[in-house]
Amino acid sequence: MIKLPLNIDYKDKVVVITGAGGLICGAMARAFAQSGASVAALDLNEEAVTKLARELNEEGFVCRGYGANVLDPEALEVVHQRVLKDLGKCDILVNGAGGNNPRATTDNEYQHEAQEGKKSFFDLDPSGVDFVFKLNFQGTLLPTQVFAKDMVEKNCGCILNISSMNAYTPLTKIPAYSAAKAGISNFTQWLATHFAGTNIRCNAIAPGFLVSAQNRSLLFNEDGTPTKRSAKILNGTPMDRYVDASELLGATLFLCDNNSASAITGVVLPIDCGFSAYSGV
Repeated sequence: MIKLPLNIDYKDKVVVITGAGGLICGAMARAFAQSGASVAALDLNEEAVTKLARELNEEGFVCRGYGANVLDPEALEVVHQRVLKDLGKCDILVNGAGGNNPRATTDNEYQHEAQEGKKSFFDLDPSGVDFVFKLNFQGTLLPTQVFAKDMVEKNCGCILNISSMNAYTPLTKIPAYSAAKAGISNFTQWLATHFAGTNIRCNAIAPGFLVSAQNRSLLFNEDGTPTKRSAKILNGTPMDRYVDASELLGATLFLCDNNSASAITGVVLPIDCGFSAYSGV
């Protein structure tokens, strides 16, 4: 059980969440389920979402876990048919699948600091860059093509994308991920306009820096002290701390509610402890 930041009733709503095997979207799946929704948790890691669904079902909530590759439209359609049979038509889609890849990351922050044996901008692997763009952009576009059909038929629905602080100002070392997330913010606005006449709203949240199993070693030394990069992040964050995944849930539940946020569409909401507001001076 998690403590819900808002008391919004999602009973009779079917919520499809991609990337639900991860930290952020796993928490979102729990929040929607505890709010009464029937949740379809999708992830390439089928074991993770199956475990999540089992735990939620044991707690008395409705959740089904599905192994799904967000870059395979045919596989997504197979999952779509299973969701229709198990839970019904999709009312809310959360596009949470995404991520970075070491092949699309530089070792140095600046070219003048490049060293022999370290990966510079000129060493970026085109296939790695392509993978990052596909995972983040097509990994949002393809599930939307599949599940938003249900919303068009209902003439109602909501799509929530996951953007990033990188979409506002790119971070050093991760050019592909930054550019891909900027694309997500732009695509969110495009979808909001495209679907406005069918009563489908589309928004995004832009999480600030979170600590996860994947990045903990990059942010903290073995003794628990911040790394140099972590110190730079915190120095640029007015609240002088990282965002907790639970702090994304209030905005998620609010933006996906057709009563509370009925006139909100095309918005990319920073949830970043002030990082995007601070000039550094």
